Amino acid sequence: MQDTTADLIKDTTPLFTNDTIVFGILMIALGFVFYTSSREDGFWKKFYGVVPALFMAYFLPALLTTAGVISPEWTSISDTGEVSKGSTSLYYMSSRYLLPAALVLMTLSIDLKGVFNLGPKALIMFLAGTAGIIIGGPVAVLIVGTISPETVGGVGPDAVWRGLSTLAGSWIGGGANQTAMLEIYGYNQKLYGGMVFVDIVVANIWMAVILFGIGKSAKIDKWLKADTSAIESLKEKVSTYAKKVDRNPSLTDLMILAAIAFGTVSFAHFGADFLSAFFTSVVAEIPKGITRNIFTFLDSSFFWMITITTIIGVLLSFTKAKSYEGAGASKFGSVFIYILVASIGMKMDLTLIFDNMGLIVIGLVWMAIHAGLMILVAKLIRAPYFFLAVGSQANVGGAASAPIVASAFHPSLATVGVLLAVFGYAIGTVGAILCTVLMQLASAG
Repeated sequence: MQDTTADLIKDTTPLFTNDTIVFGILMIALGFVFYTSSREDGFWKKFYGVVPALFMAYFLPALLTTAGVISPEWTSISDTGEVSKGSTSLYYMSSRYLLPAALVLMTLSIDLKGVFNLGPKALIMFLAGTAGIIIGGPVAVLIVGTISPETVGGVGPDAVWRGLSTLAGSWIGGGANQTAMLEIYGYNQKLYGGMVFVDIVVANIWMAVILFGIGKSAKIDKWLKADTSAIESLKEKVSTYAKKVDRNPSLTDLMILAAIAFGTVSFAHFGADFLSAFFTSVVAEIPKGITRNIFTFLDSSFFWMITITTIIGVLLSFTKAKSYEGAGASKFGSVFIYILVASIGMKMDLTLIFDNMGLIVIGLVWMAIHAGLMILVAKLIRAPYFFLAVGSQANVGGAASAPIVASAFHPSLATVGVLLAVFGYAIGTVGAILCTVLMQLASAG
């Protein structure tokens, strides 16, 4: 029996499985990217004139995973045929420890009034992204179903549209909304892993496209005929303040920054554990059905962690703590963000794209419609690429990747990504339900 299991299951153990070693490899990759991107002449100057450094920080770990050097998770088979599962905790560490630390450090110098002065275009683009996901799902089902009906088929709990509902939940809201859709529509949980895989592959491909576009944002804004004055004004105001308070940080400055960052992480986790437990009991009192599942994001500890962190950062921006921007607060925040980028990139194995092409094609068509609608709306309202990129990632990537994209334009803009992503949690389940109803009709289910 053990030999049969070993024959059926592939050993995917990477070259390095120790988190300490893998973390070092990721840091070396990031160091390589920053060293080469800082070159003022020669090949690297030309290379990074085409390929953004942030994209490479994401892509290099993906290449390492594809080559089998590292991996986010794996299956090992011993000499006796015993099968075991393994995984790295680096993404969890980055998203739960470093992300909130980065957010509070980047928010210290935020000009909240300046963020509101960015106007309604950020919200419009976010809602356009939501509409793109809602419309894109059923259209993708129709297109792919016309060519390959079996790809969008299935009956009962195995119906593909039920599985796609979880993608809608993830791509409008986040993990909590995705889980809610799994419960609402009762998709076969044995097949659910395939949908999670499509989510990871398609969302990561789109994120790579977004990151690549950041390097061309000036040309894209020119094509969109976008007015970037409000964004530039906010960036200039924050940069001017940073220069005004700039100083060579002392050990005391660095320790206080560490206290602010990880003290916030500690408090955010404490508050998130309490609030998620409280709202779990509150939501449980709501009669079973769609109404209950709409509010399931409230029992997500990740949602509350991000929300509490953002509130703390905004409150600190009205205090003397704001002056620690001069000691490099946003720079340290950027270090944490880049580590998160690398850990996200590590989740992408490029060879797996071809393992389930039918569902992948549905996902890619779906995302293309989302992208097309966002580009159309951006062109119509002359919205900058910043709003397109952040509005899309606030939907598709959620609170983990929206601030990454926003801070790539300027560290002070990370809060914009967080605020939109939190809004996505709130409307994620409702939007996903609407999308699923349309997908069920499109698949003639």
